[in-house]
Amino acid sequence: MRFRFTQTAIDTAQARLELRDAGAGGFVSFEGWVRDHNEGKEVTALEYEAFQALALKEGERIVAEALARYPVKRVLCIHRVGALQLTDMAVWVGVSAVHRGEAFDACRYIIDEVKHRVPIWKKEHYVSGDSGWVNCEHCAAAPHHSQHAQHADGQRAAFDVDAPR
Repeated sequence: MRFRFTQTAIDTAQARLELRDAGAGGFVSFEGWVRDHNEGKEVTALEYEAFQALALKEGERIVAEALARYPVKRVLCIHRVGALQLTDMAVWVGVSAVHRGEAFDACRYIIDEVKHRVPIWKKEHYVSGDSGWVNCEHCAAAPHHSQHAQHADGQRAAFDVDAPR
């Protein structure tokens, strides 16, 4: 699978090996890490949950779109679920392509679309002892690349139902 979940640390060395291609001259990856703050609150840990049956289908759809839209060789996206600590890697996207520009563009497309379309929810744990599901509806209002904003908006409608993210 080119889009998958894991409950353990993401093995970036193995992931990179999966993307090797003799015809690729460029490789780009993105790593999303757990940080110690969000919206003015000190964060101590996170939990991710996903509606996996739907999330896997939507994630694969996003990867297929990237492969069709950009001249890239191979693509892989891995997202953690379960409990994560500060500095743990929450998501990894890798793309190999003939040229770096296409790899950068496809990588950005994939992470942007995953964040907006895949049903994954994030619960933050705070220094205060409180915790809360992070609702990222304000993220949906952020500007996107014009090349896919209309498509992403149509897809987002299915998930903007006050579901925390």
